[in-house]
Amino acid sequence: MKRIGLFGGSFDPVHNAHVALARAALDHLGLDELRWVPVGQAWHKQRALAPAADREAMVALAIRGEPRFTLERCELQRSGPSYTVDTVRDLQAREQAQWFLIIGQDQYGQLHTWHEWPDLIQRVTLAVAGREGAAARPSAELAATPHAAVTIPLPRIDASSTELRERIADGRDYTDMVPDAVARYIDQHHLYRGNPRS
Repeated sequence: MKRIGLFGGSFDPVHNAHVALARAALDHLGLDELRWVPVGQAWHKQRALAPAADREAMVALAIRGEPRFTLERCELQRSGPSYTVDTVRDLQAREQAQWFLIIGQDQYGQLHTWHEWPDLIQRVTLAVAGREGAAARPSAELAATPHAAVTIPLPRIDASSTELRERIADGRDYTDMVPDAVARYIDQHHLYRGNPRS
């Protein structure tokens, strides 16, 4: 059966740590395909995101050159808040595969706050990014609920979207944090200039 990874996020903007995690997931999980899923309307974000078209374009640039990376647009096309469980249900209705949901350690600890999380964890294997020297720990609610989870070993890469937006807003160099094509896109479209740092 085909093995497919789902990697969702705001990708605002996509950066090198995202790409490193996706590549590690491909190798460690033996995936046939990894689908990047930019969020449409993020239910858990208080700040406004960059326009969906820009975030989609940046992901497309970041994943070029790896044939097993694909861009999944379903959340960008869906009206209303983007819930991971809805995305998984839609994709599973379309095709049969073994599905892995790639998440960070912080998300693993907060998964019990996600929309309809008990159904979600029955549908996928959670693939949790493991930071060096820190064990991935689920919340008490998640730990008490049977679920499949594996850890993806990930070398430490200091990159976060928050720091990236701060650097850009301050006019500091940020090009070491993103793929070259993404840096060019940000500069050409004047993204994140003077944005509130959040």
